[in-house]
Amino acid sequence: MKFVDEAEISVHAGNGGNGALSFRREKYIPRGGPDGGDGGRGGSVFLLATLGLNTLADFRFVRHYQSKSGQTGGGKLKSGQGGDDLIVKVPVGTMVYDAQTDELIADLTQVDQKVMVAQGGEGGLGNTTFKSSTNQAPRKITKGKPGDARTLRLELKVLADVGLLGLPNAGKSTFLRSVSQATPKVANYPFTTLHPELGVVSLGVGSSFVIADIPGLIEGASEGAGLGIQFLRHLARTKLLLHVVDIAPYGDEEANLANDIRTIVGELDQYSEESGAELDQLDRWLVINKTDVVLDEDREQIVKDLLDELEWKGPVFEISAISRVGTQDLCNAIMGYLDELKKSEEEEVFVSIPNEPKEEPEGWFPE
Repeated sequence: MKFVDEAEISVHAGNGGNGALSFRREKYIPRGGPDGGDGGRGGSVFLLATLGLNTLADFRFVRHYQSKSGQTGGGKLKSGQGGDDLIVKVPVGTMVYDAQTDELIADLTQVDQKVMVAQGGEGGLGNTTFKSSTNQAPRKITKGKPGDARTLRLELKVLADVGLLGLPNAGKSTFLRSVSQATPKVANYPFTTLHPELGVVSLGVGSSFVIADIPGLIEGASEGAGLGIQFLRHLARTKLLLHVVDIAPYGDEEANLANDIRTIVGELDQYSEESGAELDQLDRWLVINKTDVVLDEDREQIVKDLLDELEWKGPVFEISAISRVGTQDLCNAIMGYLDELKKSEEEEVFVSIPNEPKEEPEGWFPE
């Protein structure tokens, strides 16, 4: 499988260098005294969120990362050279956990966001540090401190505004192809999508959003059946879910669209209850796909019966992804929804900032 969304790695920061035990011995200087320098600091290990990566696959082959240790101090008050830091690049959207305690260390959601995951050890002190009026020839040094070592669990959640839900062969990948530059695999058999696909939908300057297509869900997915359950976490960051439904599944005359929709909803509820992701709380729109394969009068009746049976109250869109009928209207509606959501979030932030009372200047009294 190309896409890997979990990995476990070990990181080890460099050890600090030892302090030096040295005395100054030069011609014509009978009382040289101590001149041992301090050891260098060990290099630290950082994780850096990088936009060009979209998988944790590389960590399946390289699991151990160690930075350089600091060098030992030298004579003539020379400090040891510090170890170079190690920067490990990870995809944007990576969550970093301590594998031992399960503590969340960092959530790298911004490009170039960097976090230290293992700190290098401090260098030891040379004998010059211990010189005093009562101890003019100290033979004492300290060793460098060891660098941090820990095991990390990396978990990737793709960053997208909109997520696509649906049974296999509902046409999610075709829809993503039709509205973006993404090129997910499309074929007439189930589970053609084996890993999440991202597509950017551009509606003009300053108007764009990201759609995530995950593998299709089947009944029992929350218990491990199929492929989709292991990728449901990628929908946790989305703001809107599009539930894509095939209006007339090929070769299945007994298909019940309402039951198919309830199946997906049931898996969302089950996953949300077990993981705490609250996917069942996200706004969800119904997108009825492949409307071009049925007659208009049949389509109207099928949609009416479906909405009545579900008692559906939310937005409904009828499209044909392959011929791009209705896709533009859907994308415009999504953009409007995201803009309104962003505006309301900005207003909440503004209202939550209290107004500080202005101080009246001395000697001034209101009339």
